[in-house]
Amino acid sequence: MSVPVGRSPVMADVARLAGVSHQTVSRVLNGHPNVRSETQERVQAAIEELGYRRNSSARALVTRRTGVIGVVAFDTTHYGPAQTLAGIEHAARADGYFLSVVTLQTVTREAVSEAMDYLAQQSVEGYIVIAPKRAVVEGLAGQPAERPVVAVEGGEAPDLPVVCVDQVGGGYLATRHLLELGHRTVHHIAGPGDWLEAEGRIAGWRRALEEAGAPVPEPLYGDWRPRSGHRLGAQLAEEPGATAVFVANDQMALGALRALGEAGVRVPDDVSVIGFDDIPESEFFTPPLTTVAQDFSEVGRRGIGLLIDLLEEPADTVPMTQARSVVPARLVARVSTAAAPDRA
Repeated sequence: MSVPVGRSPVMADVARLAGVSHQTVSRVLNGHPNVRSETQERVQAAIEELGYRRNSSARALVTRRTGVIGVVAFDTTHYGPAQTLAGIEHAARADGYFLSVVTLQTVTREAVSEAMDYLAQQSVEGYIVIAPKRAVVEGLAGQPAERPVVAVEGGEAPDLPVVCVDQVGGGYLATRHLLELGHRTVHHIAGPGDWLEAEGRIAGWRRALEEAGAPVPEPLYGDWRPRSGHRLGAQLAEEPGATAVFVANDQMALGALRALGEAGVRVPDDVSVIGFDDIPESEFFTPPLTTVAQDFSEVGRRGIGLLIDLLEEPADTVPMTQARSVVPARLVARVSTAAAPDRA
């Protein structure tokens, strides 16, 4: 199959060559997991043969759409939300979209509604809401459905399309890693109780311990920052028999490492420590930190892709309000974890 001279290939050309529907091509491009592998291979082969490149800007000119996506973000001083926003921005730019961003200082239903109203005045086509806190998800409930909305890191948000990292799976990976090193149990320094990511990591930690028949200590709650990790690390240094700790993010792990060192506790000889996020600095901690990596670029790509699917969804199809795309977490093993000491 060839494309007429002077015209770039479009999605319909890819669909015809691959023998699939336009919507199937869109789903392959946007990484949806419910497309069969052989179909994905046919679509990718057609894309390569035609040299297809999605051009959302050109589409916007033809359809009179604005090409602007509204983003509601919260607390981008933290690594996770900041990197999630960066991943969304990169993915939007790659697809020819522009972003208009509102960052909330406080999270209430009224604040979320006001942010979305403000973005609507800028004629955004749809919304991506970075929703790491339960209050953000609750603030989205009952919002007018005039434009599609995708919740990023929205946990189990009801009646909303969601893209998120597998926080439960990440917490499980971290805890299983320590149990497989022979530790009798794993203590947990958790994130704030109103954060969905913290809830997911606790759930994964607890599941791994219960499956192993290991004791489940009470989690200690921090605020994501190194100072709280230092305070709680000092507390764990006094805990008899504590040989392993899963810290819910790398910044709190940094504080915990310092507190353990100040108490004369050697890592990993006496206590193994694992974090979460794989921030760029974590491999330069003392010792280099074992952690769980989140693929923020993939989260951004899937979030933008799902929103584009919603924008392109034919009016006579069933709304994708239950759509959910989960990005796997990945264990990064370094020097801060080791076999349990003999005293375990």
